[in-house]
Order: sequence, then structure tokens, then C-alpha cells
Amino acid sequence: MNKPSRYSQIRPQERLPEWLRRPIGTVSQLETVQGLVKAGGLHTICEEGRCPNRAECYAAGTATFLLGGSICTRSCAFCQVEKGRAPMPLDPLEAERVADAVKGMGLRYVVLTAVARDDLADHGATLFTTTMAAIRQRNPLVQIEVLTPDFWGGHSDLTAGLQAQRKRLSTVLEAAPVCFNHNLETVERLQGEVRRGATYSRSLGLLSTARELAPTIPTKSGLMLGLGETEAEVVDAMKALRDAGCERITIGQYLRPSLAHLPVQRYWHPEEFNALGDTAQALGFSHVRSGPLVRSSYHAAEPSNRPATPV
Repeated sequence: MNKPSRYSQIRPQERLPEWLRRPIGTVSQLETVQGLVKAGGLHTICEEGRCPNRAECYAAGTATFLLGGSICTRSCAFCQVEKGRAPMPLDPLEAERVADAVKGMGLRYVVLTAVARDDLADHGATLFTTTMAAIRQRNPLVQIEVLTPDFWGGHSDLTAGLQAQRKRLSTVLEAAPVCFNHNLETVERLQGEVRRGATYSRSLGLLSTARELAPTIPTKSGLMLGLGETEAEVVDAMKALRDAGCERITIGQYLRPSLAHLPVQRYWHPEEFNALGDTAQALGFSHVRSGPLVRSSYHAAEPSNRPATPV
């Protein structure tokens, strides 16, 4: 894994590699979901982040809703979501409208994520729980995965910060999602540049605490490639996730949303993603999805796309 790759010269100034081009899907698939989302005044990370897989996921009965408005209090350099110090006031009917959309779309598996709301006392923890309750009131059989921020901020004292983070995390886990997801995003060396406001150790600590508080709820995390990381650093990040008890992992290619975002340093080849998937499986991850177009919620409702390692 550490020797130079024969694909290492595939640079972003070249044409987008063939493996990153995919059809947007049928117009009907997109228009149906987009119409319901727009009518409900809702946000999905599928649309806000211009996910290349959204038509496929919509057709499969899955979607990822973005809670807490469309403005994030963090300024991560990779993310398409709008940033601002003055986020939108909370919508008291958001949970009900999300639940109505889930019912109207006939979704079987829902991922709930949220913009970082460092301005709120609970950092948005109850955004997840109220929305989960509203969805289950309409259909208790819908499976709900959560993809949360780190619930950190507003504390200069480390001990007080950890206690507050633990309390917010407990609030979400007590609502019993089918999976708890928090993305590490990138390797340790690049955290400060990529994830402004978040830290490597804090994210690993959140995942570790989730395992401690709710050992029966699977934990999950994701990595983006193409920001200047090395293969050795990616493997180190996967090992750190396993040490934190993380059981599921997604690995995908970073695509630059605009010129205001971090540039792509390299496009990793599908064979390299396959090799990293093999490594993740060997490290003991129970669910592994590794490929150029893989995103945090891609095929979230399905088992790993890799056969189990023989015992």
C-alpha cells in the first residue's frame, strides 16, 4: 500500500476521469423528490451537496435530510453547504414536514444529518430526536440512521466541554437510531485545513463515547480522498477509527464544489479504492464501501458490498 501508485499522476487539471462520470438519473426520479422537498421547505444533503448518487438513492427508497436550516456555523473548506455566523432561526415544524416528506416519498431508510449549530445550547441534538419521533409516529418501520456533527463548542474548559458533548450525544443515542455516523473526513495531518472547527481527536472521541454509551448501535465514519493525503495516512486513519470502536466505513473521492473550496490534489483510481477496501476489511470493519462515488449515506440501508473475510 505504501509504494508509489501507477495512478499517482492523474491530476485534477486533466479531464474528469471516466470513472467519475455517471448519468444524473431519470428526470422523473429527481423531479418527484425535488418537488416534495421544495414543497415542504426542506433541505437534503443530497441536493445541497449535489451528490452524484441522489437519483439512484431516491429510486432505492433512501434519502438524507439536512436539519437545522441551510446555514452552517462551521466553515469547513470542502463542504457545499452555506456558511454563516448568523444561522436561520429554527423551524418549529421542520420535524413534521420531514416526516410528511418521508411518508410521501415512501422511504424505507432515512439518514438524518444537520448543519453544525454551535449557536444552540444543545448544538442541535434535539433536532435529531424530534424528527425521529415524528417519522416513527407516521411509520414505526422506517429505519433511521443519524449523521451528526461533533456536538462540541462553547466551552473553554476541556472537562466541561467533554461533559456537554457526552450529554448531547446521549440525547441522540437514547432515541435508538439504527446506526450512528460521524465523519472523520480526512487524515490527521489535513484536519486543520479541511475541517475548520473540528479536530481529529474530538471526532474519534465522539465515536468511542458512542460505542460506550450504546454498544448495540453500530458506529460509522467516512473518509474523502484527493486532498493531498498519502495511502499510509489513510490506513493510519482507518486504524484510529477501529481503535475508537468504529464498525462501518465509507471511502470516496473528494470533488471540488466550487473555486471557493479546496482544490482536488489527485483523483484516486477505482483499483486504489478497492485496495483500501480490502485493507479496511482486514482491519475488521464489518461494513465497507470504498469507491470514487461513495458518499456517507450511499447504500446505507444495505450490508457491506464486500464479502465477509473468511475466518
